[in-house]
Amino acid sequence: MSTCSFSLLQCALASSQQSWLRPKLTEATIPISRPSSHPSLSLVVEAKATTRREDRTARHTRIRKKVEGTPERPRLAVFRSNKHLYVQVIDDTKMHTLASASTVQKSISEEFSYTCGPTIEAAKKVGEIIAKSCLEKGITKVAFDRGGYPYHGRVEAIAAAAREHGLQF
Repeated sequence: MSTCSFSLLQCALASSQQSWLRPKLTEATIPISRPSSHPSLSLVVEAKATTRREDRTARHTRIRKKVEGTPERPRLAVFRSNKHLYVQVIDDTKMHTLASASTVQKSISEEFSYTCGPTIEAAKKVGEIIAKSCLEKGITKVAFDRGGYPYHGRVEAIAAAAREHGLQF
């Protein structure tokens, strides 16, 4: 009876969400100078291997639990790739994009000739364009969604430029 409940407990632990926190027990292949003939158990700790993208999406889902776009205060979402910056103003209740700006647009891409990706100056221009397009449509207040990226560099420049040109966060 006790062995069945012990294996059931192991199955329950293995299926839990935090199974990566507990160490994994494996059989040792190196014999120890003990008189017993049973292989001993050793403790092997395995690291949780995640990529930077998986970490960012996990941060973004945590942020999205708290930040929601409404018709009165839509969400200003930022996406940053290696080559471009994308900003959207989204009403999450209707699932509509109200305004957008990116470095792919001709007005920005012709002005800046960058070869290795958008710079902080390009991010400031994107923030300026998104603020102007929001104010034209009557949007003055937004909820800033940094998309799981650190509030630093290009993301911070977008937010600062949007604030300078009249958007309230």
